[in-house]
Amino acid sequence: MFTDTDPAPRTLPRSTAADLGPARAQWFFDLLRSVLRHDLPASLVVFLVALPLSLGIAVASGAPVAAGLVAAVVGGIVGGLLGGSVLQVSGPAAGLTVVVAETINQFGWAATCFITVAAGVLQVMFGLSRIARAALAITPVVVHAMLAAIGITIALQQVHVLLGGCAQSTAWHNITELPGQLLHANRPAVLIGGTVIAIMLGWRYMPARLRVLPGPLVAVTAGTALSLALPVQVDRIELNGSLFEQIGLPSLPSGSWFDVAVTVLTIALIASVQSLLSAVAVDKMHGGKRTDFDRELLGQGSANVLSGLLGGLPVAGVIVRSSANVQAGARSQASAVLHGVWILIFAVALVGLVRQIPMAALAGLLIVIGMQLVKLAHIKLAHRTGDLLVYAVTVLGSVFLNLLEGVLIGLALAFVFLLWRVVRTHVVAQPLPGTEFGEHWLVTIEGSCSFLALVKLSSELAKVPEGATVRLEMSVDFLDHAAWETIEDWARRHRSEGGTVEFVELGPVRMAGAGSGPPAREHTRNATAELIGPTRGAARHGDPTVAGIAAYHRGHAQPARPRPADAGEHAGIDTFFLTCSDARIVPNALTHSHPDDLFTVRNVGNLVPAGASDVSVEAALIYALEQLDVRSVVVCGHSGCGAMAALHRDLPAGPGLEDWLAHARPSLTGFRLGHPVATAAAQAGFGEVDQLAMVNVALQVETLHAHPAVARGVAERGVAVTGLFYDAATERLVAISADGLTEIDDMTNHVVPEPVRP
Repeated sequence: MFTDTDPAPRTLPRSTAADLGPARAQWFFDLLRSVLRHDLPASLVVFLVALPLSLGIAVASGAPVAAGLVAAVVGGIVGGLLGGSVLQVSGPAAGLTVVVAETINQFGWAATCFITVAAGVLQVMFGLSRIARAALAITPVVVHAMLAAIGITIALQQVHVLLGGCAQSTAWHNITELPGQLLHANRPAVLIGGTVIAIMLGWRYMPARLRVLPGPLVAVTAGTALSLALPVQVDRIELNGSLFEQIGLPSLPSGSWFDVAVTVLTIALIASVQSLLSAVAVDKMHGGKRTDFDRELLGQGSANVLSGLLGGLPVAGVIVRSSANVQAGARSQASAVLHGVWILIFAVALVGLVRQIPMAALAGLLIVIGMQLVKLAHIKLAHRTGDLLVYAVTVLGSVFLNLLEGVLIGLALAFVFLLWRVVRTHVVAQPLPGTEFGEHWLVTIEGSCSFLALVKLSSELAKVPEGATVRLEMSVDFLDHAAWETIEDWARRHRSEGGTVEFVELGPVRMAGAGSGPPAREHTRNATAELIGPTRGAARHGDPTVAGIAAYHRGHAQPARPRPADAGEHAGIDTFFLTCSDARIVPNALTHSHPDDLFTVRNVGNLVPAGASDVSVEAALIYALEQLDVRSVVVCGHSGCGAMAALHRDLPAGPGLEDWLAHARPSLTGFRLGHPVATAAAQAGFGEVDQLAMVNVALQVETLHAHPAVARGVAERGVAVTGLFYDAATERLVAISADGLTEIDDMTNHVVPEPVRP
């Protein structure tokens, strides 16, 4: 990761160091030093990882071996220079193996190179149109299933190669021909491939000093050495001549141009989605510059155009190489570019070594890579989220049909599931327990209520007997005209038959407005805001209080109803809550509590008058502690308090208010003398009036601790006395203690020692 002491280098400007001033020359040499120190060693690690993978993917695709090396070189150099991800490494990808193999079988290798070029052009168009992030909107379960299907297909193909045979044309044939292949297995090939598999699976358990070497390189090297040491004959990689001699120009495909267009789109989409998802994963591994997704598609498209022109495989961002690049300590795109240079040098100068690699060794490598694409964590996630059927259908469709059809089927099924989850409505009609002869009924309607729910809605409403008293609770975020009309007609008919219907509307959509305009989905937040802070602004004519009561009866009475009477009077009250008279303070909303939970007392400035000068707070406090048996006593102040502002500025407040604010004079004195709470509040960025308000809370808590009834409650029952301050600017509360203030941690319900105010 980048650190402050070792900053990430920026892109090298076009000017050379000799043309720059002293400061820029120093920047150039810092960049060069970072490349030599970090990117050069990392590029060697990535080169060692990428080499066997590039060869194996070419073999698995049925392409010339040189095509994998060309794609690795072009992906590293072009993708590294032009891409938008700092540390992503591109090259031939396992995710494209299946579709490339199908393309070669259908059109031939030269035409496949043309299709690769066309797919690259399409990717460039994607990047220029700035729709890169749209590719990330594909539901993850389909992407996970696609990768799993690719892995299964690769494994089914390569197990035949490991046994000394040839991969079949389809997954079904690979399965049905497997028993016969097992009977005629080439034992030396099985031994070599098994050795590679064992090393790949066991490499993670090796000592850390050995794991510095890439597992794939060690496995293929060991398999090759074993094939040379034993007196056996096995198939080896065919690579005639140098890499430059293998370069061939693409040719136009013959056959249906519709099929060609579909293949181009398939390769472009898969390569784009895989590259973008890989870039997202790489961004999570380091703390440097984030990926420019549109530029990444431009880089990937350019690499595919050049790779296709030179006879290489399609290119995409590869998470295996990229994660190795990050873990090796790379700092810039120079690592990806250098890794491509090393592959080019190897392919030109050491082509003889490539020819010694057994096909069975690469088959063992590819079987492990393929099965690693099937992740148990993805299957468990699909099961938890209810998408296991989508996952399974996508995998089966991709394996036994083809990749594009499987993905499309998976997306269609995911959309059907989404539609069903969004539009379904929960409707239940049942008699209330404890009522005689079913005279009182409760009808509950939740979710999105549309014409799709009319059958269920009508059947449930039909259960209600004539003359029954019905409470119809609606919590819906969508209500179309058909559903509204059905409910309205039923309510009218039921009332005409002697019954009663009481509407309790808890959701954001209300019956009153459903028939006056086109339906629209509303947000639950609107209903919540109306519940805890309803507005009466719409009542421009008549008494606003009466209008507010009518709205309360329709929507707010149910959640505010007391608990059952058999629980005992005031049985739920657990907190004495003293706060300011300011209307912005809504105690039940701030404490996420039921109206039965709080015994609330309000006065100007949330004061606890000492002595017997004011008996109202005294009487409420004693009643709460001795009669209600509360377990918590809270004093809550707030930002922008008018009482504290008047006190701070010594503003004339009139006889009555001025006498009352005299109880807060000790708070003003403490503030002016530098009370620890005021100091902590100032350090947290609060203004002087808010600092005074916090000091006032601290002193009121101190006064409460000294009260005999509170002291007795603390000693005998462990009553907690707490000071709170509501910051309206951030809509958060902080806890006030005798010597400071602390944030309340949402996750642990404990205070965090370091106060923070945005």
